[in-house]
Amino acid sequence: MARKPKADLYISADVEADGPIPGGFSMLSFGLAVAARYDGREFTRPPSGEATFYRELQPISDGFDPEALAVSGLDRDHLQQTGYPPRTAMCEAYRWVRDVAGDDRPVLVAYPLSYDWLWLYWYFVSFSDEGSPFGHSSCLDIKTLYQQKAGVVVSRATKRQMPRQLMPGRRHTHHALDDAIEQGELFANIWEWDPSAG
Repeated sequence: MARKPKADLYISADVEADGPIPGGFSMLSFGLAVAARYDGREFTRPPSGEATFYRELQPISDGFDPEALAVSGLDRDHLQQTGYPPRTAMCEAYRWVRDVAGDDRPVLVAYPLSYDWLWLYWYFVSFSDEGSPFGHSSCLDIKTLYQQKAGVVVSRATKRQMPRQLMPGRRHTHHALDDAIEQGELFANIWEWDPSAG
């Protein structure tokens, strides 16, 4: 008899980094927020008072892109003193994901997924004692979800071109936790959206 699949617990993620790729550059902060749960039939948003996780990290390299750094407004020198060591942050994040997921399968969602997944997966594999709580592929791209539901080409799957009713009530602030919560709302809005309804 086939086992019943686990429900998905969607965890929205946002990363602020000081360059384009991990290793030569550093992830300076990341936020995680439970966005929704889906058991194959019912899609449910979390109750108010979202389950969230946020850490600012010590830089791991000397290299940085001033423009990328300016986006977040984070100070590398300050983080060297006050940020979490990456090993501590990623081990804590691993435990948090496993705790909030419980018996569900944690699925990372982001917009666009390619950037945030790259950083988080690399940091989990490099610094967490247990690797990634999302395995090597438990993820879903919010941009692709919209592109498929809207029936548009990828270049038209931008937030500026989405219907207004899909937009979250929160602003995009470039604070990793704020933005993880905001895009979790976007994810749920798109999931529940029926394009045929207008």
